[in-house]
Parts: sequence; structure tokens; C-alpha cells
Amino acid sequence: MATTPELPSELDARLSDPTALIPVIVQEVDSDEVLMLAWMNKAALLATMETGAATYWSRSRSELWVKGATSGNTQQVDSIELDCDSDALLMRVKQKGVACHTGARTCFGKRLS
Repeated sequence: MATTPELPSELDARLSDPTALIPVIVQEVDSDEVLMLAWMNKAALLATMETGAATYWSRSRSELWVKGATSGNTQQVDSIELDCDSDALLMRVKQKGVACHTGARTCFGKRLS
């Protein structure tokens, strides 16, 4: 990625409030496996677009975090897509290591039905 970020106007308007968050569905680019759901604010999205490293907003710690900064389980961003309502993102990544904080490959897998 590593370009000068420019957000579509509808997304920029949605994230203009510094407390606004947008859900991000994270998918492995090679396998299409859904890895996790995370949250981004404008700063996290811009940092991700600038660096290519998945950067999220931690709701529990109230701070930005770069995926894998402490664990080594990084996500290199391949693409980011905005949904039709401009209220969710799909981010396709190259996952190094596991995606879930529990040590599982993906955060999903507890089947309900």
C-alpha cells in the first residue's frame, strides 16, 4: 500500500468524529479465510494505508495497535474495500502466524448452527 492516503468523502465524513469507529472484517488474501473482526478509527485507517501494516483501534485499551507488534503475528495489507453503505471495511491481508489472541489461526470457528 504505502501511498499518500485519501479517504472517499463518505468515509471521511463518517470518521471525522475522532471517537467514530468502523468495523473491519479481515480476510486472508491467499485462502479467503475470514480471520478476525477488528475496529478502526480514522487514525488507524490512515496509518494502515500509509504503512501497509494492519493498525487497529483497541476498544479495551483506547489506543492504536499494530497487529503483531508484540506477538510477531503480523498482517501485511493487500487491499481494503469499503462496503456499499460506507459503514464497514473488508481488509485482505497476508497473515504471518496466527490471527487470534488465543493462538488459533482465526478468531472464528465456534459454530452456532
